[in-house]
Amino acid sequence: MTRILVVDDDAAIRTVVAQALRRAGHDVQTAETLAQLDRMLATRVPDVLITDVVLPDGDGIARAKEIGERLPQLPVIILSAQNTLTTAVRAAEVGAYEYLPKPFDLDDLTRAVTGALARGAVMPQPEAGEDPALPLIGRSPAMQDVYRIIARVLSNDLTVLISGESGTGKELVARAIHDLGARRAAPFVAINMAAIPRELIEAELFGHERGAFTGAAMRNAGRFEQAAGGTLFLDEIGDMPMEAQTRLLRVLQSGEFTTVGGARTMRADVRVVAATNRDLTQQVASGQFREDLFYRLNVVPIALPALRERRQDIPLLARHFLEMAAAQGLPRRQLSDAAQASLTAHDWPGNVRELENLMRRLAVLARDELIDAATIRDLLGAPGTSGEASDPGIAEAVRHLVERIARERPGALDDGTLYDRVIGEVERPLIEAMLARHAGNQLRAARALGLNRNTLRKRLDTLGISTRAEE
Repeated sequence: MTRILVVDDDAAIRTVVAQALRRAGHDVQTAETLAQLDRMLATRVPDVLITDVVLPDGDGIARAKEIGERLPQLPVIILSAQNTLTTAVRAAEVGAYEYLPKPFDLDDLTRAVTGALARGAVMPQPEAGEDPALPLIGRSPAMQDVYRIIARVLSNDLTVLISGESGTGKELVARAIHDLGARRAAPFVAINMAAIPRELIEAELFGHERGAFTGAAMRNAGRFEQAAGGTLFLDEIGDMPMEAQTRLLRVLQSGEFTTVGGARTMRADVRVVAATNRDLTQQVASGQFREDLFYRLNVVPIALPALRERRQDIPLLARHFLEMAAAQGLPRRQLSDAAQASLTAHDWPGNVRELENLMRRLAVLARDELIDAATIRDLLGAPGTSGEASDPGIAEAVRHLVERIARERPGALDDGTLYDRVIGEVERPLIEAMLARHAGNQLRAARALGLNRNTLRKRLDTLGISTRAEE
């Protein structure tokens, strides 16, 4: 029977995890502190170690690193309620087999333990380095998935394809992959394929020799050459013309390129990260994008969620952008609970970029230091800001919602999920607004909603809204 050691100072988590793993046929022992962990390791080494990050007597990740140096074949699974990219990266840096953000699914934990036992080895460790100030913010489950993928690609040069709507932060993800990876000391070079004239794309990518075409008065290094040793970020790759796609595919296949008008072959020593706000699978089907290039780029896909799909991150992001504005010399502002609820309820078609721009406007235009909900509604142009004549009402809002679902997920109009989708869109901001209004108190929020407290708890679980203490 395999032996699993679980270290967490939360008795409820220890109990639930132990019960789940014992049902799966494992021998489970638990500890509350790092001191207890050390004593248990001194008598017998387990087959898998599961540890929280924050423990009463120290840092679980730091201790996992020490243990990994002594016992390199011991798989370690890190649990954490800190839920940031920094935590995911630190877990990868110390060689953790898996990182699971709290609250986690017990089935995911059981699968992680099974995988750790099957592989019998820890993840490869990328070169350790200083923790930079990371630009990615969010603790929602959707962002945790993104963090975990980023952490796993830092130790290799696999091509990454980032997809997501405009304004979701695709370049920030690309920069994080570069800044945290082994190529961090070399250049990060970005090129927007949609902003370059079709006839100049190859020269921009691969460079050109003097006289290669009209106006080429001198030799010019292309982006592949400029990014040598580092990362080349190809933004809006879905806008790349077919003839340039063919040339890019050859470079990715061979690892070599020549400048326009040149004969000397050069090595493409770069990591390629591409991004798109288009559905490349549809473009492949319609013949607008090469299928073989798509598979070359889509080795590691990262799908960035729209801001409306990670609403619990909106207050955190908003406060961060207000702090950034203050650091840049703009007036310091704060958000009332009602203002945060209004932000959370907004649909955010422009995603994180729209939110950042709104916070900068608020820093300049808001009359009071504490921003209220009315100010938010005025700037967003939300229903009810100019009297009843301009209020489209709930019926109009639902029509807009159905139109958006039709654009984004056409199949949802025919697969029987439309009712649940619409109700879910309304229910989430309603519950979050009431929780914000009552400072997270579930009993008072349930009373305000006219729900039984147990019913509210079930809806919180179903919708993935977390209000409980995380440690």
